[in-house]
Amino acid sequence: MTFRRNLTATAVLLSCLSGCSLLSDEQTETAENTPSLPVMNVIDVRAEDRAPSPAANEADADSTDSFGAVGQPQLYSSVQGAYQGRPLTHHVGDYVRNMAQDLVSNMEYVSNKTPVAVTNFALLDSDLQHTNLLGHQMAESFMHELHKYRIPVVDFKATDYIRVTDDGDFLLSRDYLDLSSSLPVDYVLTGTMAKHQGGVLVNARILGIESRAVVASAQLLIPFYVVDALIPSDSNGKSGIRDGVKLTRG
Repeated sequence: MTFRRNLTATAVLLSCLSGCSLLSDEQTETAENTPSLPVMNVIDVRAEDRAPSPAANEADADSTDSFGAVGQPQLYSSVQGAYQGRPLTHHVGDYVRNMAQDLVSNMEYVSNKTPVAVTNFALLDSDLQHTNLLGHQMAESFMHELHKYRIPVVDFKATDYIRVTDDGDFLLSRDYLDLSSSLPVDYVLTGTMAKHQGGVLVNARILGIESRAVVASAQLLIPFYVVDALIPSDSNGKSGIRDGVKLTRG
């Protein structure tokens, strides 16, 4: 009886081993016919690997901010009007372009048949008869922007002749005796400037030359480090210095 049970157990064991062998052969054949899958490499990322590299920090420093400055200016100064900060990608003309768009968007009565004159922007906390280099440059930039919108611009500083001197050949003049007293001007673009925390607050408007009515207006803050990028060519004028910029009397 015991011998018969041992024979039965041996037969069952051989049957299992045979089945496992067949299954192993089938799995091997299936694996050989199955295309190989790409191997995924697992890398241990350490804290220092996740930290930004110095090159990445330099790339961030080279990115421009919303004011057009490259990174954060390390140093800027208005002493003698000399700009000592990092180079800018935007200048005053870019801010004037935005103001010109605002003016045109709410402008009334001005058209391609109504000549416009552009004056310097006055310092708001003065008697409105003083300006600086920023006020001069804004007037020049506004003349350019209005002309791009096909609005006729009259340059009242143009004389009837070209003055030839040892210093150069000039058509423009600030001497009212050289200028015409009668000009075909219907509207005037003018404005004021006031120092504000972080920059210069500029108010621009277009007025009717006869009615004095405001037919367009715009307002914008120009950052200090953009203003200080304007460097006056002569800081020893008789009008004095304010904020590193020579004042001129209008």
